[in-house]
Amino acid sequence: MPGDSGQGISARGRYSGRLDRLRQRLPALRADAILVSHLPNVRYLCGFSGSAGLLLVQEGSATLFTDSRYTFQAHEEVGGARVHISKQGLLRPAGDKLRAMRGRHRVAYARGSMTVAQWEAIRAAAGGRVRWAGDGNAVERLRAIKDAEELALMREAAELISKVYRQTVHVLRVGKTELDVAAEIEYRIKKLGGSGPSFESIVASGARSAWAHARPSAKPVGKYELVVLDLGAILRGYCSDLTRTVFTGRAPEKIRRIYAAVLEAQAAAREAIRPGRKAWEVDRAARRVLEKSGLGRYFTHSTGHGLGLEVHEMPRLGKGDETILQEGMVLTVEPGVYLEGLGGIRIEDDVVVKSQGAVNLTTAPRDQFEL
Repeated sequence: MPGDSGQGISARGRYSGRLDRLRQRLPALRADAILVSHLPNVRYLCGFSGSAGLLLVQEGSATLFTDSRYTFQAHEEVGGARVHISKQGLLRPAGDKLRAMRGRHRVAYARGSMTVAQWEAIRAAAGGRVRWAGDGNAVERLRAIKDAEELALMREAAELISKVYRQTVHVLRVGKTELDVAAEIEYRIKKLGGSGPSFESIVASGARSAWAHARPSAKPVGKYELVVLDLGAILRGYCSDLTRTVFTGRAPEKIRRIYAAVLEAQAAAREAIRPGRKAWEVDRAARRVLEKSGLGRYFTHSTGHGLGLEVHEMPRLGKGDETILQEGMVLTVEPGVYLEGLGGIRIEDDVVVKSQGAVNLTTAPRDQFEL
């Protein structure tokens, strides 16, 4: 959301507030500072959208380390943090800053977002007085709860991708290749103002629609086939994610029954979403419907996931995820059934958790099944 400081809260105020909320978590981490290396987390905390950045957050200050490619961009985008332009990589100056801290200090960091080589370099640069600890996904936990500005933007992103779907399905024709259809999707995303797709668009037809994450191919869409369309758009940094399944012609009764079961499973999952519920309970609600229909073993992934600056965020609506749902979380709800040789059916929408339950952000029709 850089560049929109004239709308609502100022950029400086927005990012200072986020940094302060992160600092409030330092005592629970028993840390004096946190080193943020995952770029979506850096962007969330200070607005920097470049491809090289480290953010050091201390009790009374924050410093973004980046390189000279981003001199002008960083000063334009960053709020709540000082910008340090480095000429010799980012790890050494960040380590020097840590080394300069008085006494022994404990610094939290995200183990999963650094390579072994990066970790060894920052540890060597910081010196022996720094003790290191995991950050407990502290920034991701903050990001999981969207504020009013984020929700407004995500509603726009969801409406954008819904429009893209409505436009694309009208030009979906037998004989067009999956790659043709994917190109239509990604062209229309940009024509409608998105910066690009949230992920490589999935267009899978016929037996290939049973591949849950199939890449589009040169295969032409055939008559009397299932076609899975999974598409998402990035709008000012935030992602949307939508899946619809269509059939090219009059569908056999078996396929119509499966489609109805997936639709019912999605409705059951949405109904299970409430503040205070656990993520796994949403998955169980969808899975029970499909099990009752004899399709449970063909549902091979979780029911959904968090959505925001990344297309996959916490929580995961799947077995064993104990995350408690909270108002302001944005989730995908996407049960699916995949039968080898026949094809797959998945229906996905983006919802926001409200006090009254799940409120849809995506608006594409679900009843336009047969083309």
